[in-house]
Amino acid sequence: MTAKAGLAASGWGQGACVGDYDNDGYDDLFVSYFGQNRLYHNRANGTFEDVTRSAGLSNARTRWGTGCAFLDYDRDGRLDLFVANYIDLDLATAPTPESGLCRYKGIKVACGPPGLTGGKNALYRNRGNGTFEDVSERAGITRAKGTYGLGVSTLDFDNDGWTDLYVANDSNPSALYRNNRDGTFVDVGVTSGCAYSQDGKPQAGMGVAIGDYDRNGTMDVFKTNFAGDTSTLYANIGDGSCEDRTFPSGIGINTRWLGWGTGWIDLDNDGWPDLFLVNGHVYPEVVQLKTEAAYRQRKVVYRNLGNGRFADISERLGEPITAAKAGRGAAFVDVDNDGHVDVAVANVNDTPDLFRLHDESGHHWVTLALTGTKSNRNAIGARVRCVAAGVSRWDEVRGGGSYLSQNDFRVHFGLGDAARIERVEVRWPSGLEESWDSLAVDTFHVLKEGSGRGLASSR
Repeated sequence: MTAKAGLAASGWGQGACVGDYDNDGYDDLFVSYFGQNRLYHNRANGTFEDVTRSAGLSNARTRWGTGCAFLDYDRDGRLDLFVANYIDLDLATAPTPESGLCRYKGIKVACGPPGLTGGKNALYRNRGNGTFEDVSERAGITRAKGTYGLGVSTLDFDNDGWTDLYVANDSNPSALYRNNRDGTFVDVGVTSGCAYSQDGKPQAGMGVAIGDYDRNGTMDVFKTNFAGDTSTLYANIGDGSCEDRTFPSGIGINTRWLGWGTGWIDLDNDGWPDLFLVNGHVYPEVVQLKTEAAYRQRKVVYRNLGNGRFADISERLGEPITAAKAGRGAAFVDVDNDGHVDVAVANVNDTPDLFRLHDESGHHWVTLALTGTKSNRNAIGARVRCVAAGVSRWDEVRGGGSYLSQNDFRVHFGLGDAARIERVEVRWPSGLEESWDSLAVDTFHVLKEGSGRGLASSR
């Protein structure tokens, strides 16, 4: 359908994100590139139109766009756009492996990112007339402490009702952009303890997953990193700071994989989010090294034990989890609408994979599709609380996520043995708070802003 849909553009495409930026009920598509990013407007007839230039998103110079996310940072009901940038790369002057400057454990490899000029992230404000304005400088986005941005996800880190941003940076401290609620952001990644490894070192961050793994009502951060390092689990304490629980949680056992796309996925719908990681080395030349886990690598799945710890169950799951590929992006969505979240994976120089999740536990679940009216139609930035059998679970509708990917906007909760949902509460991006009572399990519900029982208005 690619050519017929008007999406048959070629170039060094990197990542993609989705959002209904004009609130017409049809999701639009943004694709990041090395070169010129592209915004495709959904014509509502199965085709898209490239509106990059008319929307004001043409680059004045060559940039290397990577992770992206739509979000409503100023809560005006219109989706704005954040784009991470990796390297300000000039192919005419870039060093090559033959220069002798680029080595990995003694072998010649592609250069970077250390030694190359890092790119600066960009924020585009939606004017509401089909165009965007670059507010990166004015909003404080360019003043991040790290660079070489890759994975991007929205989150409400401090639970104040205003959307924040997390960016996984390669070989630099990661960025946590806190929304100041006045049109500006400040990078609090370092001061909050969400930017470095446990021993205070910058890591080669790739993908990022946001979720409440310990069910305490705060959004935690999981980040994949380079080979020879662990992935990182930052527990959101709720006081504006993170606690690195990589090793206490049992995730620190793996250091041989090079991680990319990742997401929280409740494998058996027991109500405790598990972790799915896509791996693959960045240098094909590592086939020469016995010290590396190879270029093509298996996936890793961690099961949440519900006590703050995880168990690596990858080998027990077998193929296709253990099948080795050079994986990169991963998007999480219940493709067949059977109540189990599936995974789409992009592989380097290979066909993509679609992993369909089979679960015979018999546990219950619910999936919630939120539709904004005063808020942006996708409800990106909404916070959801689901209460079943007296147990609360929290999640959000997010832009971006994983590695240069876009996950499903629908919010999925595993409910364990709970046969009834007592209450679902939603805090919309507009600030409206409302609830729905006695919802059925094992089904999909559409929650429209303004149709529930009003609770209160947040800040």
